[in-house]
Amino acid sequence: MKKVSVITAIMLFCIGAHAFCGFYVAKADATLFNTKSQIILVRDGERSVITMSNDFKGDVKDFAMVIPVPVVLGRNDIRVVNPALFSMLDSYSAPRMVEYWDTEPCLRYMECDDMIDVRSMSMVPIMAREESVSRKDKQYHVTVEARYDVEEYDVLILSAKESGGLKQWLIHNGYKIPEGAEEVLDPYIKNGLKFFVVKVDLEEMKARNTEYMRPLQIEFNSGKFMLPIRLGMANADGDQDMIVYAFTRQGRVECTNYRTVKLPTDRNIPAFVKEKGQFGPFYKDLFTKAYDREGRNSVFLEYAWNVTPNFGMKCDPCVGPPPMYQEFVDAGANWIDPNNPNNSPIFFTRLHVRYNRDEFPQDLFFQVTPNMEHFQGRYVVTNAATGDMSCSGGQEYLKELEMRRKNEVDELAALTGWKSPRYASYIYQYSAGIHEPKRNEGLPFIPWSTGGTVAGIMALALGFVVRRRKKALQLENA
Repeated sequence: MKKVSVITAIMLFCIGAHAFCGFYVAKADATLFNTKSQIILVRDGERSVITMSNDFKGDVKDFAMVIPVPVVLGRNDIRVVNPALFSMLDSYSAPRMVEYWDTEPCLRYMECDDMIDVRSMSMVPIMAREESVSRKDKQYHVTVEARYDVEEYDVLILSAKESGGLKQWLIHNGYKIPEGAEEVLDPYIKNGLKFFVVKVDLEEMKARNTEYMRPLQIEFNSGKFMLPIRLGMANADGDQDMIVYAFTRQGRVECTNYRTVKLPTDRNIPAFVKEKGQFGPFYKDLFTKAYDREGRNSVFLEYAWNVTPNFGMKCDPCVGPPPMYQEFVDAGANWIDPNNPNNSPIFFTRLHVRYNRDEFPQDLFFQVTPNMEHFQGRYVVTNAATGDMSCSGGQEYLKELEMRRKNEVDELAALTGWKSPRYASYIYQYSAGIHEPKRNEGLPFIPWSTGGTVAGIMALALGFVVRRRKKALQLENA
């Protein structure tokens, strides 16, 4: 057998004469969704670490972000992280398509590597402008609790006594507040929350010679395990998608005030979905259909797995190496000890929520559960076998293939709503190779070419009956 690469070997498996050989071919990462935010959420006891990756588009001088927080954050509670952390977590946990191959039924065996055909396959920003900020403004009943320089960001921690005053303070200090912000701010103020306000330090950005803003991370202790999304909806235009990468010691993270439901997974779909970049549109339509089916107000589970460093498989199939010790620590899982992996359990949950003002009127509240069942969004395409199909096994395979492809097309329609008469050519692509048995098999063949007269037909039929009778008498006398 030929040698294969380590990654291919991990992704590959074979099981007997009718085995499948397969590997990952495409993923549905966060880049599929235009209006999105990505959050890393770590929960350990009452300690929360939130890392925010924004998708702000525009001039960085116009960027600002306002986030409710339960306490006044210290300087050591605020960090800037490498954006590659989000890319790695997204790629590793994204729903994926897996490709397999049927073995040739008329061969005794085959080698998997001969078949390998590797293919390439929230917190919404608020607009602002630069102006100086006073330490305290009695007129608006707003207090600047703290101010920090955090690399390319200027950070303020504000407290306020009423939403109208906070709104006017923000406007007075150069923040463009969207319509409806006052009523959204009011519940946070009444619950005693502070406000984490961020602007870009233009001089620092200039010194760094970049316009790319790195993700911000905040850490605090609170009995409430939640993400404030209502403020972001104040200036949202339509639906927004948020991907949450959550890490705990115990098990899955689930939403408590909205249902957490699993995406449809492990479904067999037509092989043509892998072609011409169809998997991205397939997954977007699958998610939208699931979102509508579940009432447009559910949180979807896309991935859940024990990713403890010394644990075995962390996906099926895997698309690359799992997160390493330092990446867990960078995400905020500070209990990870590379010198003592047995005492470093970590569970990874990926949640996908699509929200808007009407369907998600509340912030997202979560809980850490003991549920450690593994889950992964996974969609399977299976390529048909090729070669000689004249053997009995080949003929049975072609019949089964036709039925399987009918089921795949039905599954595609159920998952995405995709329907087309053109799919018939996919279903019956190999049907011409099915050789139907002769009708009236077992009866004598009538040679019409010799005349096919009634007398000739009767004679042949009589001869057939006589022969069958003689055989029956022989069996009786035996």
